[in-house]
Amino acid sequence: MKIRLDHVVKTFDTFRAVRDVSLEIESGELVALLGPSGSGKTTILRMVAGLEFADGGHIYFGDQDATDIPVRDRGVGFVFQHYALFPHMTVQENIAFGMKVSKVKREKSAIAARVDDLLRLVQLEGLGDRFPAQISGGQRQRVALARALAVDPKVLLLDEPFGALDAAVRRDLRRWLREIHDELGITTLFVTHDQEEALDLADRVVILNQGQVVQQGTPEQVCREPGSAFVTRFLGDTNRISAEVRGGVAYADGAAIAADGVANGAAEVYARPGDLAWSETGPGIAASVTRVLDRPGGRRVIAITTTGEHLEFDVEPELAVRAGQQGFVTLRRAQVFAAG
Repeated sequence: MKIRLDHVVKTFDTFRAVRDVSLEIESGELVALLGPSGSGKTTILRMVAGLEFADGGHIYFGDQDATDIPVRDRGVGFVFQHYALFPHMTVQENIAFGMKVSKVKREKSAIAARVDDLLRLVQLEGLGDRFPAQISGGQRQRVALARALAVDPKVLLLDEPFGALDAAVRRDLRRWLREIHDELGITTLFVTHDQEEALDLADRVVILNQGQVVQQGTPEQVCREPGSAFVTRFLGDTNRISAEVRGGVAYADGAAIAADGVANGAAEVYARPGDLAWSETGPGIAASVTRVLDRPGGRRVIAITTTGEHLEFDVEPELAVRAGQQGFVTLRRAQVFAAG
């Protein structure tokens, strides 16, 4: 089922949470809505679900205008961050609930068979008679997904589904959810503020800020070709270096970086910690090491330039570097944007 948002607007009192958003999600695609708190991602998800109604624009499911269709008639499955399971019902009863109250009537034997199929799908065979309090958080989230899938939804919506779980469980469930999606092929839209989660899971990432789409593309596109300083800053650790652009080149305290298409004047250079290198001899940006942070997989160095800008970069664990050491930072890769 293809989903299309056409100039959608949502206002709460005087605050406009979603500002003229147009977006297409192809049938069978898994799309992540990614952005900081207050960027409008959950509001968009709730409007697609029918839990909120748009104040302007339209939402289409295929060719059907679903803007004003009630939630129970939209054919969506919704998974919340905090499971929303019925504590007094067993796992089997939670999964079966939507089928029992659906307008589409099913025989008890058909419901039981569907529950068994879903328990196998979410790898919870043998746990159907337990109550939510008797299983782990990761297992509860699997039950929530099985319950959402039980009614054969046209669209699957997930609102920060792994936010309440610890890091190791989140990683396992991300892999598992991707496998489930590839097997079932349901059009899926999920909300997260976790960049790694979005990049690991999604076919396409939609980045929002202040109620607007600021960039969308494959994980490779948004990582390798960020369209703005905001996207660059938002997607993980980055260093910001003040610069001046003259004739398509950004000059930054001893370094020169190609800046094609950037207007002459004040600019900002952004570089990831892995895009910087350290050397005791120039050329490069002169800097002094202030701290060395040892980690299991490497070393992170914090340095300060002669102009007072702090830089963080990664070096090989074997590299001899210490606080107080003088040297030079070179840029292997960088993005340049006009100062905003």
